[in-house]
Amino acid sequence: MSGKEVRIRFLGGAGEVGRSSIALSSGNTTVLLDYGILLDHEPSFPLHIQPRNLDGILLTHAHLDHSGGIPLFYLRGKIPLYTTKLTLKLSRILINDLIKLSGYFLPYEDLNVDTMERCFIPASYGKKFRIKDLNFEFRDAGHIPGSAQIIIKVAEDNREKTIVYTGDINLRKTKLLNAADVNHGEISCLILESTYATEDHPPRQEVEKAFVKRVKEVVEDGGTVLVPAFSVGRSQEVLCILAEQNFDYPVVMDGMALEVNKVLLEYPEYFRDYELLKYALSSVEWVERWKDRRLAVKKPCVIISPAGMLQGGAAAFYVKEVAKRSRNAIFLVSFQIPGTPGRKLLEEKKIFFGGRKINVEAEVERFDFSSHAGESELKELLKNVEGNPTVFLVHGSKEKSEKLAEWVKTELGIPVFVPSIGDTFKI
Repeated sequence: MSGKEVRIRFLGGAGEVGRSSIALSSGNTTVLLDYGILLDHEPSFPLHIQPRNLDGILLTHAHLDHSGGIPLFYLRGKIPLYTTKLTLKLSRILINDLIKLSGYFLPYEDLNVDTMERCFIPASYGKKFRIKDLNFEFRDAGHIPGSAQIIIKVAEDNREKTIVYTGDINLRKTKLLNAADVNHGEISCLILESTYATEDHPPRQEVEKAFVKRVKEVVEDGGTVLVPAFSVGRSQEVLCILAEQNFDYPVVMDGMALEVNKVLLEYPEYFRDYELLKYALSSVEWVERWKDRRLAVKKPCVIISPAGMLQGGAAAFYVKEVAKRSRNAIFLVSFQIPGTPGRKLLEEKKIFFGGRKINVEAEVERFDFSSHAGESELKELLKNVEGNPTVFLVHGSKEKSEKLAEWVKTELGIPVFVPSIGDTFKI
């Protein structure tokens, strides 16, 4: 065989959203791209791979569906972990919170997270690394603060194979972040997320204006607006939107987002407009006591609080109070997974806590502030890709991924696959 044969095995995140993980090998070198969990009633993990077979773990971003299983590899081993400094800090916060709140068995503990942190090798955007047969670098993915795509190069005679793993990618700039850097050059293989393979997001500026307008209407009418939002990225994005629009009513922030805020302020290089972020965080009221929570729900204001799908977190307290009055509003700013309290609230205007139904008198609306590329953006990326790459569509439902794959075959005529978990491909 001339050159190096690259083998890609899909351990998770294929035909589903959650527990993303890929094992990539060339010669006697194997690296792991992400190792997340799928949170349902209890966490489910990707297919197992022996730690002794790994030469490195490369993490795209902090969300638990990409990072939440990585401590498993630090029960005994000391595998190098490559990611951005900010991703490491945020992953630690999210994983520690998972451990603390778990009402179920987790196959690792805090000590393993400590070991993971000691094995960390900082990977800033554009910095080049080598692990035996593999050269790689991280590029901005525009998804959440610190998020990255991974570009891997394998020597083949007098040329290189280039594999791009996008992780979760956003091709539009937001108040908080720049758009993803997709200047990949000629590539041999593209592993692309397909979360929104069959739907587009509305124009961002229109969503922002509509959101601020509705928030003002409710608060000026004496109501309280609850914005359940993910602690990493979405909470700060909403806050920056309000700050830029000179929203001059009280804004309250609660929950794990407060710990995240302190970390974000340490890394200005990851933000499109760090000064706006700093200003927004300085103008918000940080809630740290139960007394502050009880006061917040009694006054006209905006409350930004996790969890984004109302699965626990401080938002679980707020929603029970805010739901009682018709002048109040609950504005959802994240995708609501079927079966979650947030999805039930959106579809049925009902909320259940501890088996008890709570009547929702407040207004309920959803605003699409997605940090994933939509259908048109994914197609545009695929149209502009250089070379004749093999494409793998992951991080999306089988049905959506297959529809996009059909378009790739018909319109672009390049090889495309929708893998299943456990599938191995050679390129």
